[in-house]
Amino acid sequence: MEFKDYYDTLGVEASAGEAEIKTAYRRLARKFHPDVSKEKGAEERFKAVNEAYEVLRDKDKRASYDQLRARGYRPGEEFRPPPDFGDQFGQGPGGFGNGGFRFDDGGGGAGFSDFFESLFGGARGGARGRPAPPGDTRAKLAIPLEIAYSGGIQRIGIDGRTLEVKVPAGIRPGQVIRLGGQGQAQGPHRADLLLEIDYRPHADFEVDGRNILYTLALAPWEAALGTTVSVPTLGGSVELRVPADSDAGRKLRLRGRGLPGKPAAGDQIVEIEIRAPKAETPAQRELYKQMAEAFRS
Repeated sequence: MEFKDYYDTLGVEASAGEAEIKTAYRRLARKFHPDVSKEKGAEERFKAVNEAYEVLRDKDKRASYDQLRARGYRPGEEFRPPPDFGDQFGQGPGGFGNGGFRFDDGGGGAGFSDFFESLFGGARGGARGRPAPPGDTRAKLAIPLEIAYSGGIQRIGIDGRTLEVKVPAGIRPGQVIRLGGQGQAQGPHRADLLLEIDYRPHADFEVDGRNILYTLALAPWEAALGTTVSVPTLGGSVELRVPADSDAGRKLRLRGRGLPGKPAAGDQIVEIEIRAPKAETPAQRELYKQMAEAFRS
């Protein structure tokens, strides 16, 4: 297998902070999303971007990967995991590994490479070669936020079989779905398969409990004068009124637009970010000069 440089995949330096990594991921995920991109190889690029972000967004995974990268491996060169890294990346007995049982959760965020699986497979249900703990077979299932919001069917591939997992709306990370008799073979019978739920990274949203977090970029005049804009939510776009004199960092709440749950659904929190468009013509630069003069104290 080939060594992968996840920093290169996201186009950031190894010293990049969390915010820079997140921004790079969102930009590339939107650019290469298979539903919108017409670029050749967009789906593979999208998967590569998701894989890189899966590692670099997690402090423990990133620290372990940085240690490995510091050994001088280069992108594209032949890679075999060093013997002393085996236990560092996997999970021990009783954890949500998969004990040599091949698992693929399908879809845009899955399909992780052999390189990823050789290092982190035990944490995402893709590991190979580990002895299975007795009893139930355990693995992690990362689902899109859209399925966590509305519920639905998630197809997974296991050792050549395809299973349909019914995911209830509002399911939370850490909750477990049990599939009777679908785990590893144990004599004439199969163990149950326990799938611990996680959320896939999303290009637009973050999750805080049942609340959904979204950053809305506005031009300075929109924030100053107020405006009404269309904002995406997991349940579809809605119109949001932005009050006049809104500063960067102001948070607006869309009630009930978060993840469903009891006693009530979460909200979508929209944080305002102000971005000044680039002045590309003499007239636009002149307008900026006039604004600077008008607001000069």
